Amino acid sequence: MDQNNGTVDQPIGFPVENWRPATRPAGVTLTGQYCRLERLDADRHADDLHTANATDREHRIWTYLAYGPFRDVADYRDWMVDQALGEDPLFYAIIEQSSGRALGVASYLRINPKDGVIEVGHINYSPLLQKTAMATEAMFLMMRHVFDDLGYRRYEWKCDALNARSRAAAVRYGFTYEGVFRQATMYKNRNRDTAWYAIIDSEWPTTRAAYQQWLDPDNFDDGGQKQGLSRIMQTLRGDEA
Repeated sequence: MDQNNGTVDQPIGFPVENWRPATRPAGVTLTGQYCRLERLDADRHADDLHTANATDREHRIWTYLAYGPFRDVADYRDWMVDQALGEDPLFYAIIEQSSGRALGVASYLRINPKDGVIEVGHINYSPLLQKTAMATEAMFLMMRHVFDDLGYRRYEWKCDALNARSRAAAVRYGFTYEGVFRQATMYKNRNRDTAWYAIIDSEWPTTRAAYQQWLDPDNFDDGGQKQGLSRIMQTLRGDEA
């Protein structure tokens, strides 16, 4: 988008006219074909989540999180009550529609309605959720709520720059890489350089169309997906090699 010249011939950002602050998320249930997202509740979700997480025998899902793994469900529940039931971050449990089991979590955080900026994070997919249609649909449901229902301008994804799987997921989900903040923070007594990704509102219509095309039942058969999300996104964006 073109910049505008100020009164002293200096470039300034494009005007944002008639802007109204975005709405703060309230934890409403988000429902899709394969999964639904419910506001995280220790009594309803802790047991399912701990059981699902325990299928990761090597504790790999905890490597790039600032907490975990947990010794037992009581320990996990205590962490949840202490850290994960507030308004920011606002945690969701990801529920498999067919079984009703909670298989993972994700949250909104660093919520800034004034400027229309919000982040998705604390994503923790158990092995039972990874590489499923539910995993992708959960991210779509959260994005759609942010842009279509709440009116945000920018949706961020940040991760440890060494977390190759998270970085690949961000690109597949339609986020644009924006750079690395060196020595941005520390966790588990080690340094973290943080990689930044984002989707902005002008990109959302094309991104939404890609998800809708990917999630269409006609895109799936007994062998799985016919077209990958990344391929669909490239086609709709017109950036095919």
